[in-house]
Amino acid sequence: MEPQVNPAEPDLPWLGPPLDVRPLFAAEQRALMATLHGLRPEDWQREAVPGWTVHDVAAHLLGDFYGRLARERDGHTGGPVPAPGEPLAAFIHRINQEWVDAHARVGTASLAGALEAAGAGIAAHFAADALRGPSLGVSWAGAEPAPRWLDVARDFTEFWTHRQQIRHAAGLPTDAAPGPLAAVLDTFMRALPHTLRDAAAPPGTRVRMAVAGPAGGAWTATATGPGPSGGTRWSLAGPPGDGEPDALVRLDTETAWRLCVRGVEPETALARAEVAGDRTLAGAACRIVSIIR
Repeated sequence: MEPQVNPAEPDLPWLGPPLDVRPLFAAEQRALMATLHGLRPEDWQREAVPGWTVHDVAAHLLGDFYGRLARERDGHTGGPVPAPGEPLAAFIHRINQEWVDAHARVGTASLAGALEAAGAGIAAHFAADALRGPSLGVSWAGAEPAPRWLDVARDFTEFWTHRQQIRHAAGLPTDAAPGPLAAVLDTFMRALPHTLRDAAAPPGTRVRMAVAGPAGGAWTATATGPGPSGGTRWSLAGPPGDGEPDALVRLDTETAWRLCVRGVEPETALARAEVAGDRTLAGAACRIVSIIR
């Protein structure tokens, strides 16, 4: 059954062409379960992100799975709401921590079993998704509401990123399979126009982020005019243009995705990058972040 959504698509062409990650969820779920089943008992208590263990990240993933299925598949309208005056980021962080704290008593076998069942439901849900109409906002891309394709792709990047955090905690490298990683990078880079909104530049100025390797690519943001609050509007729409951009940032794959989730700080990424052209614009591009902070 197709989700019941308003068919009106948000008109946000500056985000660039739509991305369809629906076929990737089933394989991502299998990869997650393979990673969890390969963990040693002590791995579950290793720190995966500051303040959270592998167990905590797995519990958080389960909350993400249940939340999406409850809202969209089951039509459930209950759950926490922001306190009066509570900013969105603070609300998200609060309810995430409350969920993780509540699951501290859940054993690893039970947690893995719940993730297997809920993850299968997520894969099936997205496989049948129509990718049509408005969806949850993606604040880091400046899309409120977001087109459905970006909301779905955002979820894929979160699931993929959390699996890498679990892998790293267990002493494993990033899964460099190019198909999923390419989709993650392509989604993350949709934050570039929003990232550059405070960078003053005349119309036609181009800033390019290029990522090396089989999963890499290049994304060119072009200044299109003044922004609504005194900054500049930027767009990923249209061809990249002829000749060299006004600013070019070349990153390796590992630095690029970690930068977008703040596993690498902007100053570190800029120091590692190959930069050509306007270094101020290059530094602004390296402020990119593709998560809620």
